[in-house]
Amino acid sequence: MTSSARPLLNRRLAEFGTTVFAEMSALALSTGSINLGQGFPDTDGPEEVREAAVRALRDGRGNQYPPGPGISELRTAVAAHQQRRYGLSVDPDTEVLVTAGATEAIAAALLALVEPGDEVIALEPYYDSYAASIAMAGGTRVPVTLRPGDGRFRLDLDELRDAVTDRTRLLLINTPHNPTGTVLTREELAQIAALAVERDLLVVTDEVYEHLVFDDAEHIPLATFPGMRERTVTISSAGKTFSFTGWKVGWVTASPELVTAVRSAKQYLTYVSAGPFQYAVAEALALPESYFTGLRDDLRGKRDLLAAGLEKAGFSVYRPTGTYFITADIRPLGETDGIAFCRALPERAGVVAVPTAVFYDHRETGAPFVRFAFCKRTEVLTEASARLSSMAAPGSERPE
Repeated sequence: MTSSARPLLNRRLAEFGTTVFAEMSALALSTGSINLGQGFPDTDGPEEVREAAVRALRDGRGNQYPPGPGISELRTAVAAHQQRRYGLSVDPDTEVLVTAGATEAIAAALLALVEPGDEVIALEPYYDSYAASIAMAGGTRVPVTLRPGDGRFRLDLDELRDAVTDRTRLLLINTPHNPTGTVLTREELAQIAALAVERDLLVVTDEVYEHLVFDDAEHIPLATFPGMRERTVTISSAGKTFSFTGWKVGWVTASPELVTAVRSAKQYLTYVSAGPFQYAVAEALALPESYFTGLRDDLRGKRDLLAAGLEKAGFSVYRPTGTYFITADIRPLGETDGIAFCRALPERAGVVAVPTAVFYDHRETGAPFVRFAFCKRTEVLTEASARLSSMAAPGSERPE
């Protein structure tokens, strides 16, 4: 035991305890509930991609330290993907950096680009690692809230503009957006780009759900807009697109100057990671278009299945146009506290969800919303919907 009265945890991290994902996943295990809280698929991705990892392991490729920026095959595959998808010309040698998932990429970017006292604007609700990474960098978090309306969560561009001050260093943009499922439109992105150029701001974009867009939505990288190529750090990863979340292979694309800055921080975090998996992801990025189309179609059907189940159970549902999460409003069920609701839900219905309030600075704004993941097998979503339907009938017992 230390005799010092000073707390052991760095004060910048004092507000961050165990993540809500860990808490809810532990609750799912202890109660035997269906876990629709944490966003991981319950099946592996393409067999040919898994076999590519096995082949790399057996051939001794990546079993020792890979190059610091990532293996050349993966950096080349990322550059080819950006060109093929979005018309973005990226130099694989100077403008691509491989990271331990998008989470490390976000942390490294913020540690590299933000100094104490700098303000970072993030769209609220936000992935919880954003807040922790801003805090570790010594920055000040400035939330701009996405608000529900017309069946989706919308960005108030005037509110975004008003949030920018002389201390604003960086905009942290996530689209497709977790947890709301909103995909920012071309017009919204154009105005964000114009604001960044006007106020000379850096932008970090989290685009890990880039391939998970539905209906008429379109994912457009912010780096494609005028004046944004040299000021944008674009982040994506393999986990969500290829259903290998445990591999933790992500990447940054940006100008050589920005990549150098991010690499300066990243090299003292993990240094390198996922050697054999990098070779497999390089092959995954070259899969035919039919794979990506099939992924979208499959998830769209699962979205509709779970959305219908939630609506039948009495929730008000915001049907997402991106990601694999659905946000639901619990107020039609006579509830107002999403945290208490999610803690009780496993015993009440045998299902685990995540309270969206934990992704807000303005907790009261997010209080009535909960998030469900639909990246699960169809039979699991069907069973979860059946269990949740018990809440629509007062006095119903939890299904076994």
